[in-house]
Amino acid sequence: MAVPAQQGVPDRPGMPPMPPELAKLLRAQLAAVADQVEEEVRRQVPEYARPADGAYGRNLRAGVVQALTLFVDHIADPCDDRGAIAATYYELGRGEALEGRSLDALQSALRVGGMHAWRLMGHTAEELGLDSTVVAALGELAFRTVHEVAQAAAAGYAEAQLRSSDELERRRRRLLDLLLQDGPVALEAVQDLAHSARWPVPRTVAVVALAAAPDRREEDRPLAAAGALVDMESRPPRMLVPDPDGSGRFGRAFTLALRGRPAAIGPTVAVTDATQSLRLATRALALMGRGLLPRQGVVRCADHLSTLLLYGDEPLLERLQERVLAPLDTVSAGQRDRLAETLLAWLLSGSNVPDVAVRLHIHPQTVRYRLRQLEKLFGDALHDPETRLDLILALRAESLRTPPN
Repeated sequence: MAVPAQQGVPDRPGMPPMPPELAKLLRAQLAAVADQVEEEVRRQVPEYARPADGAYGRNLRAGVVQALTLFVDHIADPCDDRGAIAATYYELGRGEALEGRSLDALQSALRVGGMHAWRLMGHTAEELGLDSTVVAALGELAFRTVHEVAQAAAAGYAEAQLRSSDELERRRRRLLDLLLQDGPVALEAVQDLAHSARWPVPRTVAVVALAAAPDRREEDRPLAAAGALVDMESRPPRMLVPDPDGSGRFGRAFTLALRGRPAAIGPTVAVTDATQSLRLATRALALMGRGLLPRQGVVRCADHLSTLLLYGDEPLLERLQERVLAPLDTVSAGQRDRLAETLLAWLLSGSNVPDVAVRLHIHPQTVRYRLRQLEKLFGDALHDPETRLDLILALRAESLRTPPN
């Protein structure tokens, strides 16, 4: 541990010399003054108003004694090395951060304690009949003492916060890796790691896959603050959202963070099934990149399950298309597109010619003409239920790859 050197502390070489008996007298009163200072801190700073017994009480008492000792040591020997005192308050600051208390509370305690200690010790200086310049110098010395210990405590507090934040981030990254690993995930293991990562285990989750974007790591901050587990370094970047169906707080952070960046939200699943949500979100994001799903904005997998199913095994899909659409390969390319479009609309409309005409914006007679051509190509297969299902799947997949006219 490295305690930063003191900076900005008043230090006047011309300060008048202190009477030798003053340090000795103040040191004799140190225990009594420490009692009163400790009581005043507990009274004025709510965060410190807790029972004095236990480790916490001992630490507070030690901190008060150390600060008073530093003040008296300044009087006895202004050149004395007080690195040990700084180290004590550095550790005190670290301890406050690790306990989750605010730096404001610590600084308030130091100010309250410093002012009360000065009032008590100032009375002693007056009783000795010291010159006013000496009393003023003592006041400046009291300010310097409070400044030194406050600066050391603030440095320790900042260091602990940084380390705590880094460690918390590492634990949450391990938790995310556990939840998204291949294979089964034990709920007990999730609960143990989530506890150490300060992440309440939700009932359900969803995984979001994001389009890659360089130099955008700052966007994970509002998401992490909303409870998401975020990994912007993976490919694709991903995040795990707790209770996505009722997370208004996350929705606001999500909108703020994306700034128009394409993203795919996987289906809502149990926390131990997060890998399933990741798999579909990643597939949806890839289909967005190919134009098979909307390229921009946020795509919810729950709204495109049939497309995700079709493209879950593309080699198998291609074999299906080759087999059931083979009759269309016997006509010209332009005619094939028109017949495929008409056949899909006819199948989806329940063989209703007027509905097909409305859907395709063509005359019903044109629909009937194309259907006669399709009857010649496919024959009785058009009326076989299993073949009709295969045709719908094959033609639907083909229509997704064909840009609209």
